[in-house]
Amino acid sequence: MTQQGRSADELLDIVDDQDRVVGQRLRGEVYAERLRHRSTSIRVRDAAGRIFVHRRTPTKLIFPGMYDVVVGGVVGAGEDYDTAALREAEEELGVSGLPQPERRLKFLFETPEFSWFLRVYEVVCTLPVKPQPEEVEWWDFLPEDELERRLAGWAAAGHVVPDGLECHRRLTAL
Repeated sequence: MTQQGRSADELLDIVDDQDRVVGQRLRGEVYAERLRHRSTSIRVRDAAGRIFVHRRTPTKLIFPGMYDVVVGGVVGAGEDYDTAALREAEEELGVSGLPQPERRLKFLFETPEFSWFLRVYEVVCTLPVKPQPEEVEWWDFLPEDELERRLAGWAAAGHVVPDGLECHRRLTAL
């Protein structure tokens, strides 16, 4: 799905505090009204174990131009987490035939602006990646030690997607 198709008019499920669907609303309304919904995050490693890192384009609906250590996105209305995780990973990496990402954890991500349940996955991608230019401005696979060095500076400057950073912290703690 293109960035255009995933815009503010995309329909999302609204969920309660137990992650049960209680309604549906347009994505733009979900963010404007801070309605709780569902999202996926996938940490991607290459065959050498390096982690996929990217900078979001300045046209993204939320967290434009920020660095992220996961790929992923919202779960569409009527879609399940696992289907969304594979779809999002393949779209953002620009690949087809990726193995099903493996579930790692789930948590409620909340800030004064946002509220969503986040199911976090991991996958190894051995395919040549070609990220969507509409979604990804820059990317690389980084060894963990280099990623940690860069993350410190990016986070201190407020340039890291906050839910992606929280996913990274929780995955590292597993």
